[in-house]
Amino acid sequence: MSGKGIDRREMLRRSGALPLAGLLSPQALRSAHEHVGRQKAAAREGPYQPTFFTAQEWPAVQLLADAVLPADDRSPGASQAGVPEFIDFVLTDPLADPKERETLQTQVRGGLAWLDRECAGRFGRSFVDATEKERAAVLDAIAFPARVAAGLEAGAAFFATFRDLVASGFWTSRVGIDDLQYRGNTYVAEWKGCPPEVLSRLGLEER
Repeated sequence: MSGKGIDRREMLRRSGALPLAGLLSPQALRSAHEHVGRQKAAAREGPYQPTFFTAQEWPAVQLLADAVLPADDRSPGASQAGVPEFIDFVLTDPLADPKERETLQTQVRGGLAWLDRECAGRFGRSFVDATEKERAAVLDAIAFPARVAAGLEAGAAFFATFRDLVASGFWTSRVGIDDLQYRGNTYVAEWKGCPPEVLSRLGLEER
């Protein structure tokens, strides 16, 4: 996506992305991040071997995750935060509702195939083999619901789901929590209300 110069949280807010709070329970999130932690610890033994994604799909998942949340001057990108591994686990989580898990699997696998078909139709090559500029052109066409052209609805629906998975994986990880500069669970001697600059950014007036 051509989000250069736009804060990563602002970019997701504009495009309507929200973590999948209704789909991923606290237990599912915890299990997924425990899985990511185990994989990072085992990384010295070799590259991660996805459970759900095929060898052909895996590079596309990594590229797409980093297109949604690229590295910036504050935090690493989605891949470095273990988001692709997080998504791979979510799609095979044995504790998830089987019907919901199957529906999500179908959406994601079908969406990755859609990306390849769209890139092949436009540029004569797959999503992974396309240039960064070509990939950005396809994603820009499906990233913002209000601007999606007729015929691209399926791609837009997939991208919305994938973007929410990335947001859920990133901002519930240690890297994502640090990126948000979360200050919860700390002692505050005196509460002085929300800082004026934060209220201004949210378009609210101090009362």
